[in-house]
Amino acid sequence: MAPLTSQSTYKMVSGYEIPIVGFGVYQTPPEITEKVTLKAFQVGYRHVDSAKMYKNEGPCGDAMRNSGLDRSQIFYTTKIPRDAMGYEKAKAAIESSLAEAKVDYIDLILIHAPYGGKEARLGAWKALVEAQKAGKVRSIGVSNFGIHHLEELEEYINSGAGGKIDVGQYEIHPWCPRDDIVQWLQKRNVIVEAYAPLVRAKRMDEPALQNLVKKHNKTPAQILVRWSLQKGYVPLPKSVTDSRIEENFQVFDFELSKEDMDSLTTTEYAPVCWDPTVDRD
Repeated sequence: MAPLTSQSTYKMVSGYEIPIVGFGVYQTPPEITEKVTLKAFQVGYRHVDSAKMYKNEGPCGDAMRNSGLDRSQIFYTTKIPRDAMGYEKAKAAIESSLAEAKVDYIDLILIHAPYGGKEARLGAWKALVEAQKAGKVRSIGVSNFGIHHLEELEEYINSGAGGKIDVGQYEIHPWCPRDDIVQWLQKRNVIVEAYAPLVRAKRMDEPALQNLVKKHNKTPAQILVRWSLQKGYVPLPKSVTDSRIEENFQVFDFELSKEDMDSLTTTEYAPVCWDPTVDRD
């Protein structure tokens, strides 16, 4: 594998490129979202992960316009929320997201969670496929889908509904590795995004992590972002603090060895966020 750099990208099945690190704005208050996102752009991020549920799509759009960067240089993600599942509601949500961010297209839209039942999930997918064909969104995917949800969607796609899953976004870190879902996705060349890669700072004192902090003279957050990168994922660290926004992106000047990576391998299943993957509906 070629060495990873701050400007490295992966090619999705859609043919478009996705930057290998994204800037997350979950729970970032709308009134400061533009400021912190502009800081992220200044540091070198070119990938912003928002959602209608976060209520900060507008400030993300403002940051993109005021960044001095060409729109083509920025990868922008949003999501269809759980209260907009189903074909008609999802269509309206897509239009609303375009209008809110004041953009001509969105790089990636994900179904945020597999709630609402089968008909609602597949209806939302149909709306995404239509929006992609219309050029309103370039790549499409899912978030928080369990394997049973993924297989249901794959069956629908193969039945003639069309579209391809470009990205699967999940809470993933050493204490919630989701190896089964990752294997399912990677077998189909789906890009895996990792949200909460810093475990919401709840595991920073883990002995295995602290050993690598000392060995590499890096912060726990940097070790965790690097772990995610070396697993082949696209981590989405978030922060509203300038120094940490910088720190979380300074992960390209060191490498974890196989032994380092192995030391962070666990069989734990300890999500720190919601976990819709287990929803049986």
